[in-house]
Order: sequence, then structure tokens, then C-alpha cells
Amino acid sequence: MTKIFCIANQKGGVGKTTTTVNLAASLAKLGQRVLLIDLDPQGNATMGSGVDKHSLPSTVYHVLLGLKSIQAAIVQPPEVGYALLAANRDLAGAEIELVDLERREYRLKDALALVQNQYDYVFIDCPPSLSMLTLNGLCSAQGVIIPMQCEYFALEGLSDLVNTIRSLHAHLNPELKIICLLRVMFDMRITLQQQVSEQLKTHFGDKVFDAVIPRNVRLAEAPSYGLPGIVYDPSSRGAKAYLAFAEELLSKNY
Repeated sequence: MTKIFCIANQKGGVGKTTTTVNLAASLAKLGQRVLLIDLDPQGNATMGSGVDKHSLPSTVYHVLLGLKSIQAAIVQPPEVGYALLAANRDLAGAEIELVDLERREYRLKDALALVQNQYDYVFIDCPPSLSMLTLNGLCSAQGVIIPMQCEYFALEGLSDLVNTIRSLHAHLNPELKIICLLRVMFDMRITLQQQVSEQLKTHFGDKVFDAVIPRNVRLAEAPSYGLPGIVYDPSSRGAKAYLAFAEELLSKNY
């Protein structure tokens, strides 16, 4: 059965896109068939996969509005190992255009139904806000992966996201649940980060994965080369940490 997970956090700058592209590349490296869906108008996951977002004839925008089939819009970037449904600035207009369409919250879910059996994992990179786009992602998914920094304000944002997931589970998507919390940009030398990490374990138990993603220069450099860190420098600490995360996710067998 295909596993469809959103990578989401209503707080920006938490390594959401970095997590999406590196998790997708790591699982591809481990022999899984992976589709990455970029649902953010900034198109960072698209660029980070080595695809020029400005020159695409078909994107997720066209799929959501029914202008193109999902089969026609999916591309296979070289080197990364996974398939991509790309995004660019056109997607910002979808917010308004989706409002009057039938099944507006389920447009992505309906499109995905046509191809999802071709993949073992589908990862959806959501915008850092609860928009119609994020709603489409969450209504398509069975679970949510939440990357977060171990900082005080991150806990407040996490509370909002958990409430959103509960509400969607109750009203729009009864399959939706939290798959895991991933600690990112982690620095063991900072006492506050250790304290927040312990709070997360206390409240969420085994939802907090053992894998921890450290702050890593090579992960930060990789997008400028159009590659996930796991491909750009497989020997880096960040790449090894994401590979460990992918292996842990596989072992859980959700």
C-alpha cells in the first residue's frame, strides 16, 4: 500500500523542504519508489531537486485546476532518484481559483488516486501556513511528518499544528495522524534545545524519532547545486542523519 505523508509545519524556516527532498532521496537510495509533490508556490523543493521551476510546461497548479493530467505533469529529475510533481509561482493563484471548484479540498487526492500505486511513498511539501494548498495536502495524506527546531517558540507552533490535524481528522480526513516529529538543526551543546527535546519526548513519546538532524553546512549548500544533501555529499553528517531517519521510517512499517 502506498504511504502518503505530508511534511508540514505552520512555522517557516524549520527545514521543512530540506527534510522533504532529503527524505525522498534517502528512501530512493534505499530502493523505494518515491514521488515528491511540491505544494509550495516558492518552488524550493522543485529547485532543490535540480528542476528549473521557471521553464516547466506543467506543474501541480495545472493538476489541481484540472488543466493537465498528473501523468503529464510528473517529471523525473536526473540524479535524485525520485519522481517530482513540481511547483512555481503560478501556484499562488490556485488559492483563489480553487475556491469555486467542486471538491476543492480533495483536488490533489483525486489526482493522486490515478498514479499513487506506482509509488511506495509519496511526500508532499506543504507551505508554512494553513492555506487551501496545505488543506489539499493534508486531505490527501495518511500522516504528517513534522520537522521542528527544539526552541521555545517552536512548541507554540507545534500546538497549533496538532490542533489543526485533530480538526481535519474529525471533519475531512479520518485517516490523518501524526507519523513522527523530527528534530532538525539540532545542537546538543545548547541547553535549551536539550530541554525542549526532553519535553517533546515526554508529551509525544515514540512519535519523536530517534534520528536527529544536526546543523550542517553541507545540507545548507546542497540546494544551490540543485541537489538534496544526501546526493550532494553522502558522507556529510547531515546526509547520514537523513539516511538514518529514512531507515527508521522504513522500520516502523506504517
